[in-house]
Parts: sequence; C-alpha cells; structure tokens
Amino acid sequence: MKDKTIAQLLASPIVPVFYSADVEYTINCIKACYKGGMRAFEFTNRGDDAIDVFAAFAPVIKESCPGMLLGIGTVVDAATAEKYVALGVDFIVQPGSTLEVAEVCHKHNIPWIPGVMTPTEIYAALNNGADMVKIFPGNILGSEYISSLRGPMKSVKMMVTGGVSPTEENLDEWFKAGVNAVGMGSQLFKDLDNFDTLSDTVKRILAHIQPYIK
Repeated sequence: MKDKTIAQLLASPIVPVFYSADVEYTINCIKACYKGGMRAFEFTNRGDDAIDVFAAFAPVIKESCPGMLLGIGTVVDAATAEKYVALGVDFIVQPGSTLEVAEVCHKHNIPWIPGVMTPTEIYAALNNGADMVKIFPGNILGSEYISSLRGPMKSVKMMVTGGVSPTEENLDEWFKAGVNAVGMGSQLFKDLDNFDTLSDTVKRILAHIQPYIK
C-alpha cells in the first residue's frame, strides 16, 4: 500500500495544501481538482474542527473520486495521527519531524512525509523511515537550495511546500531544481471565481509539468 501511494504521488506531483471549515466547499474544491487530473490532496489539520470536517468529506470523496489520495497535514502527535488513520487517510505530512508520528505511519503502512530544512534533518528523517521529505518553507529556502541538496542527495524523494504558485515559470523553477513534487497552498485557490476555473487551472499546470515526471 505504501509503495503504491508514493508512486501515485510521484506520478501526480502537484498536491494541493488546503483547509476550510466548510465541508461542502471542501468537497467541491477536491472534486474540481480531481476533474482537472489531480490524484492527491492534502487537507491540513489547522482548525479546531478539522477532524470533524475530514470525517464528513472523506467518504464522499472516496465514493465520487475513485483513486484520489487524501492526505492530512500539520499533524504533530501520535494521537492525532491515529485519529486520521482511523478515518482512512492515505498519507501523513508534518510541518516538522517527530518519531511518534513516524511510528504510527509505520505501524499502519502509510507514507510518512516529515517537514525538514537542513541536510542533518533530512538524513535523520530518512533514518527514521521517511518515505519522502517535505522541504519547508520553500519560499524562504528557494530553488537554488534544492539544487544544492541534489548534489549529495540524488535519490531522496523531495516535496517542496511554501512559495509554490500555479504559474509555468514558478513550476519550471522548482522542478528544474530537482523536486519530485510540490505542495501548493493558497496560490491555487485564491481569486477562485468558480470550480470550473479551478479544474482548468489544474489541467493546465499538470500538462505543463509532464516532462518533469520520471
């Protein structure tokens, strides 16, 4: 299961990073991304009612969007990780790296993607069983930092989050630097006129990055 999930993340390497307390709005956003071709979506554990929102929309998405991976981000402790695992989450993303969350992921055979910054943090996460690392915050570190990491870390699966926008120029910058995937937050959803517009944007940017997918 874990290997298949990572393979799908690498094949669909733009991952929305999203939170809303509105269940219906969340469902419509995920469906629009799915219609555009995305097959992975990260909902963030940032609101007091995040677990209830996830519990409400996850069954709807699993039914109406077959093959869509639902991840949860901003998980910092084992108890929270276990709650989302019970609700059927497909992967867990952290802002940092904690061994207790790693152990939950390993126990349930789902991908653990911890947030890291330095080479030491990356190697520590890999030693603790990270399946992919989240380089964060990307807007502070920049694409040249990714290029530098790629020298000694050619095979490490890296996703960058923070500072990623749905423009061809920005996506080129990150993927040419060597990322395997990007997490895209508010830039994807701001100025959203309608859900068809979101689907069209997703379709356009996925088509653009196809040459980078290995």
